[in-house]
Amino acid sequence: MVPDAGACVIGEDLIAQCLSRLGELPTSASGPQCVLTSTCEDAMTKTVEKQQSGRPRHGKVNRGMSLLNVNAAGIDVGARQHYVAVPPDRAEPAVRCFESFTEDLHALAKWLQQCGVTTIAMESTGVYWIPLYQLLESYGFTVKLVNARHVKHVPGRKSDVQDCQWLQQLESFGLLTASFRPAAQICVLRSYMRQRQMLIDYGSRHAQQMQKALTEMNIKLHHVISDLTGVTGLAIIRAILNGERDRLKLAALKQRQIKSDMATIAKALEGDYRPEHLFVLQQALELYEYFQKKIAECDDEILKAMQALESDATASLPAAAKPQRKARSKHHPFPFASQQKLQRILGVDLTRIDGINETTAQLVLSELGLDICDKWPTEGQFTSWLGLCPNNEISGGKVLRRGKRKVVNRLANALRMGAQSLLKSKSALGAYARRLRAKRGTPIAINATAHKLARLIYRTLKYGQEYIDIGQQQYEQRYKENALKALQRKARQLGYQLVVTVHPPR
Repeated sequence: MVPDAGACVIGEDLIAQCLSRLGELPTSASGPQCVLTSTCEDAMTKTVEKQQSGRPRHGKVNRGMSLLNVNAAGIDVGARQHYVAVPPDRAEPAVRCFESFTEDLHALAKWLQQCGVTTIAMESTGVYWIPLYQLLESYGFTVKLVNARHVKHVPGRKSDVQDCQWLQQLESFGLLTASFRPAAQICVLRSYMRQRQMLIDYGSRHAQQMQKALTEMNIKLHHVISDLTGVTGLAIIRAILNGERDRLKLAALKQRQIKSDMATIAKALEGDYRPEHLFVLQQALELYEYFQKKIAECDDEILKAMQALESDATASLPAAAKPQRKARSKHHPFPFASQQKLQRILGVDLTRIDGINETTAQLVLSELGLDICDKWPTEGQFTSWLGLCPNNEISGGKVLRRGKRKVVNRLANALRMGAQSLLKSKSALGAYARRLRAKRGTPIAINATAHKLARLIYRTLKYGQEYIDIGQQQYEQRYKENALKALQRKARQLGYQLVVTVHPPR
């Protein structure tokens, strides 16, 4: 064999040494002398590194960093298959693929036990991770569900094998942070609460269909009563579907809480009762009542879950004082005294905070649990997890982007709804929200007020102190005093003296 110009002649001994270092061939390899160009040598090295088990194409393990979790594994979760990577010295090959059936999940867990794995990092989309997560926890593993955004930049060509190897390497160095997941009992309550909210959304759609059917018949019932699904509205609709067409008899079904008189209601009930629209109204009413029945069943399960939490909490907490009653939520309230149970479980009454009703307090318990201070050491970390705090991106000493992180969080949305209700409140928080609305606009005011509500919830749960509203007038007085002190301080810095002049009222 005649080498080309510029080629590098490599003997069989040198080839054997190179391959033995890569872990592919023994040093006793024999064969005819061959010629490898630098391009061929690079291709061979890449091929061997690719075939090496447990060593990803994106590079060798950085030996300059100390391994914190030597028994770490990485799992890339999918709908049909799960790719699992363990340390290279634990198995051959170090990457295996398991199907998502329950039998295969048990085989996956047993293989990890054989490999001596103790901590597992996984990434997933959707809800495919939940069965695997729960099964691995039952086997005694420490499982971390990591945010896919934090590990999406995989060096080299992205594939399922590369993903699980990259997760295993990052977890070995302790570079991954687990996503928040509450305790097992809280997860049970959270599942019931989320199911209840989904049923409420489904029922509200059919309530809108009832209103649409009435509008098509030119029956303006929703214009004279505030709630079409209230006692009066449902009584009138059921009477219409039973064949009653006398407007005065229908109007006589109103409750005494309705502000409209019988004449106005009777006038609104005159319309064109077409059979096709009555058919749609009948089906919408049946579906609405069906979902109300399912909501009641869900409430029973929520009560059982709260009673289990209440028995555990009352054993370690002192007897709570009688809570200060507030107006209950008019939209889908719980059929049991949830405020007292929440106070006994949490140790404080969150409904004393303006803008927080029983439903929002229940959401705090079901979404966060009881160890809020252990999961988030500071209130800044807590509000950042909710996506309510500012997120200024700074590079080179300059702010590149201002705003907040895009976070989908049920509790954050509930706090924004509570902040919106404070815009008409006469409390201190209401005055704060209106001041920000006049200064920065409604969207920023709502988000900033929700941020303040989140901080108040964190402080209340951390220190166990009840919130006390100082009132709108005292808040405005304090704001004026603080503004005056700031002006005086600024005047002293500029070398001026601020003189306060009180003008008599006109």
